[in-house]
Amino acid sequence: MKWVLPVVLLCVLVPLGRAADKKEEKPKPAQSIAELQQQLEKILKDTHTPGMSVAILHREGPEWVAGLGKADVASNRATTADTLFRIGSTSKAFVALSVLILADQGKLSLDDPVRKLAPEVWFENRWEATDPVRLVHLLEHTTGWDDMHLREYAKDWPGTMDLREALDYDHHSRISRWRPGTRMAYCNSGPPVAAYIVEKITGQRFEDFVEHTLFRPIGMKTATYFQPVPDAATTLYYDDGKTPYPYWNILFRPAGSINASASDMAAYVQFYLSRGAVNGKQIVPSSDIDRMENPASTWAARDGMKAGYGLSNYWSIEDGFVYHGHNGGVNGGLTEMAYMPDYSVGYSYSINSGNEDAFDKAGEAIRAYITNKLQKPAVPAAASLPPSATEYAGWYEPDSPRVELTHFLERLLGINWIHFKDGKLVMTSLGGNETFVPVSGRQFRYLPKKDAPEPVATLDLLPLDEEGWFVQAGTQTTMKRIPAWLALAEIVVTAFVALAVVSIVVYAPFWILGGLSKRRRRPAERAMRAWPLIAVLSLAAFVSIFIVCSDDLIERMGNLTGWSAALFLLTIVYAVAVVKSAISSWRVPAESVRCGVRRFSIVVSVALLIAAAYLGYWDIIGLRTWA
Repeated sequence: MKWVLPVVLLCVLVPLGRAADKKEEKPKPAQSIAELQQQLEKILKDTHTPGMSVAILHREGPEWVAGLGKADVASNRATTADTLFRIGSTSKAFVALSVLILADQGKLSLDDPVRKLAPEVWFENRWEATDPVRLVHLLEHTTGWDDMHLREYAKDWPGTMDLREALDYDHHSRISRWRPGTRMAYCNSGPPVAAYIVEKITGQRFEDFVEHTLFRPIGMKTATYFQPVPDAATTLYYDDGKTPYPYWNILFRPAGSINASASDMAAYVQFYLSRGAVNGKQIVPSSDIDRMENPASTWAARDGMKAGYGLSNYWSIEDGFVYHGHNGGVNGGLTEMAYMPDYSVGYSYSINSGNEDAFDKAGEAIRAYITNKLQKPAVPAAASLPPSATEYAGWYEPDSPRVELTHFLERLLGINWIHFKDGKLVMTSLGGNETFVPVSGRQFRYLPKKDAPEPVATLDLLPLDEEGWFVQAGTQTTMKRIPAWLALAEIVVTAFVALAVVSIVVYAPFWILGGLSKRRRRPAERAMRAWPLIAVLSLAAFVSIFIVCSDDLIERMGNLTGWSAALFLLTIVYAVAVVKSAISSWRVPAESVRCGVRRFSIVVSVALLIAAAYLGYWDIIGLRTWA
């Protein structure tokens, strides 16, 4: 459930030529649980993270289930194995499990159109006649829908609203942007629609169905979708580890509302390692677990690529090992659940802070421990390039954005040039070169420069479609080929606009200081200089507001607040300033301004007009994040 907008917006502040930060050395693997505990406690201390829960499991049983640090700073309450943590989007798998149970009972099919199962739920799909939104698309995030809008994230569930009413609160994100079942784009409103279908078929509230059908049989004795009593749960904190977050009553509870303890998550991970069985009793068929782990509805999946996002369960590759599972995040809490069925080992951990540095370091330490004595899986041998490979050479841009609001940035920052060299595929972007080795068919595996080679294919040259040429790059990004002239034009124009913006900022101090001298004053030049500066300052303020609000973005931007209103007004100020800049450059008499000033004004005005037209096309001008 984590909101990604601040991360994308921060990209505009990163100089394109900046050297990569030096990567920290990986910690030495702990040799015992006691040593691992010391590592984790040090991470909590160094990152000012109050506490965490952790569970390490094997198929035959738990190895370590514990709570570390503080569940509540103010009362000095310690975290235990029974302290409840928010697990965020890790909750989504219970929707998939519920649907699979009903499918096993013959009450529905993953291929059923959603219109057939729940015609009363609003969504828009202009390809519905030939490519309907199906139940499987809701769970594999292949509907093509935008992610939930900030207004939906910010809505605090009032306690009286049922799931159908929640889905009716704001449906504007549920519009298919491409043919369903082609690309994957993470969407938090898909699983709640599937959960509503479960409610409709079973006649039970979804949370009650999960409680009786999954929580209790699995052994998750304290897990709940609802706010627990304070002493049973951890307090969630901002990154400083001191300031508490208020409890987030998520509008779409099936998407990310579960509270679970280390003991609950231990039982849950073991359920997967035992392939759907608990204490020898099969809760769901092992085939259901297999199906969850393997995507089926995307172009890449149909072309044979195994890695990807299955039914609320995705592949991830860490240090040469392949994991299955899911992570999750809410305001003030992060969780990861992952397991390796081939090695019969898995883990889960949660922290009660939004500190991603702490979260990443804890995950590295846990994975280093559980894989310390394991043999890495074999890496597929390099094959020859497929005969059609060179036909895919060219320029590509991302074509499956999770958040439509940031699409205008992603398509510019994500342009890639794909070419082939020495029998390998090379992808060149702003971040440098990435190399991929052919393994079978049109599939390639990533070849890192330093880390262990990836043991599975994660790039696929997709079969030619009527929409054009596509490449699946990684497990969740589909890229579309664009004409070379368009790619180069976008790069050149983006660079031109960026340089113009920088030049305005650099020029401003000299202009302001020069204006103090009577000899250098030019009244006719004031508007030509002032309006471009106002435009750039409004853009800088726009980005600054997002940075300042990043710790509480949902509350500040999902509602009509001073912050969101200021953001709206700044986009209007920018548009007005750009128009004023262009008018002042055009209308001022030539004899009243210096030639160099006029030329500079015209150049930057053109750049700002290009940016304004682009932002207007993507509805950033007049942006109302609360609407």
